[in-house]
Amino acid sequence: MLNIHQKFCRETFHNGQLVDFKPVYEENFNFSYDVIDEIAKAEPNRRAMVWCDQHGNEKTFTFGDFSRYSSKAANLFKSVGIKKGDTVILVLKRHYQFWFAVLALHKIGAIGIPATNLLTKKDYVYRFNAAKVTAVLATSDGEVQQHIADALPESPSVKYKFSVKGKGLDDGWIDFDAEIEKQSDEFPRENILAHDPSLLYFTSGTTGMPKMVYHDNTYPLGHIITAKYWHNVDPDGLHLTISDTGWMKAMWGKLYGQWFMEAGIFVCDFDKFAPADLLPLFAKYNITTFCAPPTIYRFFIKEDLSKYDLTSLKYVSTAGEALNPEVYNQIYAATGLKLMEAFGQTETTLTLGNFIGTTPKPGSMGKPSPGYDVDLVDAEGNPVDTGVVGEVVLRTTNGKPCGMFNGYYQNPELTKSVWYNDLYHTGDTAWKDEDGYYWYVGRTDDIIKSSGYRIGPFEIESVIMELPCCTECAITGVPDPIRGQVVKATIVLAKGYTPSEELKKDIQNYVKKQTAPYKYPRVVEFVDELPKTISGKIRRVEIREEDEANK
Repeated sequence: MLNIHQKFCRETFHNGQLVDFKPVYEENFNFSYDVIDEIAKAEPNRRAMVWCDQHGNEKTFTFGDFSRYSSKAANLFKSVGIKKGDTVILVLKRHYQFWFAVLALHKIGAIGIPATNLLTKKDYVYRFNAAKVTAVLATSDGEVQQHIADALPESPSVKYKFSVKGKGLDDGWIDFDAEIEKQSDEFPRENILAHDPSLLYFTSGTTGMPKMVYHDNTYPLGHIITAKYWHNVDPDGLHLTISDTGWMKAMWGKLYGQWFMEAGIFVCDFDKFAPADLLPLFAKYNITTFCAPPTIYRFFIKEDLSKYDLTSLKYVSTAGEALNPEVYNQIYAATGLKLMEAFGQTETTLTLGNFIGTTPKPGSMGKPSPGYDVDLVDAEGNPVDTGVVGEVVLRTTNGKPCGMFNGYYQNPELTKSVWYNDLYHTGDTAWKDEDGYYWYVGRTDDIIKSSGYRIGPFEIESVIMELPCCTECAITGVPDPIRGQVVKATIVLAKGYTPSEELKKDIQNYVKKQTAPYKYPRVVEFVDELPKTISGKIRRVEIREEDEANK
């Protein structure tokens, strides 16, 4: 192997721990040319991806394959008129063609906009117009393409439509798979600069319309830390991160850092996640490292894990939402592996983490990532003491950290609302213990203020999630004339449990015993499902709004 990542960073260690990380790159750095093409020149047959689908199809791709097919795709895009600076939306599920396309867009300097296949007409109209989208590549799924077709009359900027894995809905769609094979696999390097826009993500928060987060061509460099020091990928192993390509987590775990480390990635192109379908694949494909949101691990521990051979796994990690200690403990009991939790946003790379060589504290997000200057501040922007809840902020006095976003696309006012005075406000709150570990509390707008106490929802949710009766839980504050707010638990019950006053009392009493008594939920409501964003985040704001309307 080349150890190509070492060419692009300077790392400083103390007592075996990474303490500083500085990117090293030329003004024309481009991941496709400088990493993928270079690996392909040195080791064209090195395994880059093992792909399979739910129908039994399998393919293994080398770095040589991705170098050639990204050039073919670049030639195809250029032939129809897509150029540097154009925005191209990619709705490609877990199809391997996603990687051909995004690497090709890097080569021509176009801006890729990965998107989920769960979008509807309204979502597409908003995205097409907000980002002035030039082209769309979409799975041949008829429902997906119909939503896109319905949006196009209201989306004048869209000129080109590509259908992937099958013909399009009508003759206006270009058959990507057929046309790419007609193209040359050579694409001369173009003048793309390191700080040119490269990726744009619509991030759905718990309030408001999705924001357009954009990153430049240096963004992949920040993920060297992700793959090397958090995922702990083995260059000769196989890494699996659970994520549709429409989410930023795919960039964290299915592309940049892993391929900087020259490791293979595993992609299972399924439409619907089922633990019993996924668990046998670890042994079948000898998957060595694994990352998934806590939700996936919660599904796993509902299964009898003793039925599955998980011995190929050497390292497991999690991010995307706060990790309940109960999930950590059960995964450790079943596999002997410690879940290494981390924290970051669409706007950043790995910001806090439990890194290799450290001992995780179950439920903690870990310590600041080298390269980021992380702090906790109060509402006035002043640092808070150890043990005191504050907002997680990033200090940018010494410049933008490698991997951090450039701002909200074409919206400087929105950018300034969260990034000012050399301080980026994440909107997430936490507290830090005496050892420097950060513990998640919640979003700033989710904090409950009751009788003078500030209560974060996550701690109470974690306690309730320990109960076998609970599948999902959201903690919010409801108005109270005496206390200002009181804690409310909105709960989805597990199979076999039915709502009752007795069950409510059991839950309340359990929380009283496990946390400070003032934190227990004075209101408990059982529901069939919780309101969520399209990315699966619980919309506590919707619960609060409904309670406000009904009071």
